[in-house]
Amino acid sequence: MAGRGTVDLAPSAAVKVFSAGTAGCMADLVTFPLDTAKVRLQIQGESKPSVGVQRARFRGVFGTIYTMVKTEGARSLYSGLVAGLQRQMSFASVRIGLYDTIKQVYSRGSENVGIGTRLLAGCTTGAMAVVLAQPTDVVKVRFQAQGRLPEGGSAKRYSGTIDAYRTIARVEGVRGLWKGVFPNITRNAIVNCSELVTYDIIKELILQHKLMTDNMPCHFTAGFAAGFCTTIVASPVDVVKTRFMNSVPGQYSGAMNCALTMLIKEGPTAFYKGFVPSFLRLGSWNIVMFMSYEQIKRAVVRFQQTC
Repeated sequence: MAGRGTVDLAPSAAVKVFSAGTAGCMADLVTFPLDTAKVRLQIQGESKPSVGVQRARFRGVFGTIYTMVKTEGARSLYSGLVAGLQRQMSFASVRIGLYDTIKQVYSRGSENVGIGTRLLAGCTTGAMAVVLAQPTDVVKVRFQAQGRLPEGGSAKRYSGTIDAYRTIARVEGVRGLWKGVFPNITRNAIVNCSELVTYDIIKELILQHKLMTDNMPCHFTAGFAAGFCTTIVASPVDVVKTRFMNSVPGQYSGAMNCALTMLIKEGPTAFYKGFVPSFLRLGSWNIVMFMSYEQIKRAVVRFQQTC
């Protein structure tokens, strides 16, 4: 990305892939409770109308976290963390780590990269990452959502991460592990473009106008802006993705049917359920991820120079 002047050696694609995956894991460790609260709020209301109590079970991001800790224990906030970390190592490393490389391929090495090229690069790496990491995303969402399932006396869906992969493949087929891949590709193409292109452009403008140096305050500002823009753009697709991936077989015929069902039964506001935790999560995730990414990348480059 823009502004590499503080290091003598430009980081290679392998360094960026490693740094992005590691930074994604660090960001997940910090923000995972917010992500879990977001998932709970997004799936709230998809039950049958007769089960009225569940509609008001969670109220707001901090109310959701409080309720979960009180009724399910603090560990419930990190349900699905293993799959989440697996997802980031395979997902963030591709969509973020390869962004600069794909951008240079599309621009044919030109220094003047237009916004269209940046958007195309973001869509490309976002789609590549989803195809690779979709099973980890499905398992993560299922774990984050399953805490509310035992209320009727039934057992939890999965006993562990490996059991989740095996059960989904056995019960729903291998295709079940890629459930929701198309809405997820759409969602992550949007997210990737919003995050990376916004971060890329804002960081570049800050450095061009010498408002800040290429250091943590600059990375913090650009990361915060990227998280805010991403939340506004991606929330509707994110809610549909979460609902569809968490649904039982046969509940929805497809992602479009899921979206239409939400619109008819719950109205347009359903597409922005969990908006506040989404923003808190995406904003903080982007800040932690981009700041970590830049610092890890530089540390690895310095290590290479020392060696």
